[in-house]
Amino acid sequence: MSEIRGDIEEAKINQEQDTMIYPETEMLRKRLEWFQDLKLGVIFHYGLYAEAGIVESWQLSEKDLWAREGREFRKDFKQLQLDYWNLISKFNPTQLNAKKWAEDCKAAGFKYCIFTTKHHDGFNLFNTMTTEYKVGGKLSPFKRDILAEVFDAFREEGLGIGAYYSKADWYSPYYWLDDDTIKGRNASYDTAAHPEIWQKYVAFVHEQIREITHQYGEIDLLWLDGGWCGQGKEDLQMDRLAEIAREKQPELIMVDRMMGGRHENYVTPERKIPSLAEIPTKVWESNIPIGKDWGYVPTDRFKSSQELLDTFVDVVSKGGNLILGVGPTPQGTFTQEETTILSEMGTWVDLYEEGIYHTRAQAKERDNHWKLTFHKDGQTHYAFRSILEDSTGPFRLQEIEATTEDTVFDLATGEVLKVSEDGTLDFSQIHQPAIGSIGLKVIKNN
Repeated sequence: MSEIRGDIEEAKINQEQDTMIYPETEMLRKRLEWFQDLKLGVIFHYGLYAEAGIVESWQLSEKDLWAREGREFRKDFKQLQLDYWNLISKFNPTQLNAKKWAEDCKAAGFKYCIFTTKHHDGFNLFNTMTTEYKVGGKLSPFKRDILAEVFDAFREEGLGIGAYYSKADWYSPYYWLDDDTIKGRNASYDTAAHPEIWQKYVAFVHEQIREITHQYGEIDLLWLDGGWCGQGKEDLQMDRLAEIAREKQPELIMVDRMMGGRHENYVTPERKIPSLAEIPTKVWESNIPIGKDWGYVPTDRFKSSQELLDTFVDVVSKGGNLILGVGPTPQGTFTQEETTILSEMGTWVDLYEEGIYHTRAQAKERDNHWKLTFHKDGQTHYAFRSILEDSTGPFRLQEIEATTEDTVFDLATGEVLKVSEDGTLDFSQIHQPAIGSIGLKVIKNN
């Protein structure tokens, strides 16, 4: 995967299916089948960077120049860091209504959510006992546990639950030393030369993972970010971390992003839909923000509902899941643009969900105008065509991998469509949604 911007990490090794057998292998086989049925998830990036209105917490890293180019939180870097750290005293999302979030996301068609417990800046959105740099702590005016509220609300709506956690922590004195060295995204010292400091950091991470997985109810996914941290010079003893996480969550799916191997149970191409040649051998999930940035930025430019639905169908037809990034405002609400997009997506999903959820893909070259998904029964498949494509006149059944022996339904209305003797259907018979794709259902009769 080629780098698009500075916050995208490259995969460390070839992300092919791991053939090793581990104690969790059989459990994961079943759980990843469940995961692949979900198709659509939402990921929330939320924290102090919403208050600042900047691209997540990347501006704190002095070496990540790309994050500040043209949109510095402060012109002077030292002042930038100081003012950013002090945003904890201002972050007070009193309008946050997790129940409303969950209802809106369920109505949009999302089947699971991933929520930021902590980004690289080290600000925690849960009641950790490892630091006061958290919501609800002594430094925070907001005396609620956001993670608990979000998990409870989404669980009540029947959605899968995922915890995003950055393995790097730039606020921790065991990751970035309190000195004048120029700091980047990595640990600011030689961990081999100072193993005693690094072991304190490992213990800190393990304890936070214990808190998240032991104190917040059932969790389906542990989505570990910071794809430069965890191995080599920044060894987080990942086998032990996984053991801790699964003490209370024995069916947990772990996503040690971009690291490969045992603990990257599925892979996560970022801001990208793989081509047919690039489709991973592992289970996969494209992650794409609804806007340009993951978190709230007041000048963000949002994608259209049409583009997002086209992306969704494309990803599912290639065998992947899609997570869309939503960045709540400093007040704790969705933007009006996000609210409208979710509503419009939900309208389409309500009509065409049968051809999306619980389906699988048969990745091969076919007519690019049609995207196909396949029911597990082996007798039924579905065909989608974006309304942006020319949908006038007749088309041949072969284009949707059907014959005159098969029964073809309009997926939106359930009506059987009349096939001409020459093996063609006319687009005029098919329901045309306002946005998204038209959809057909094909039942094989031979």
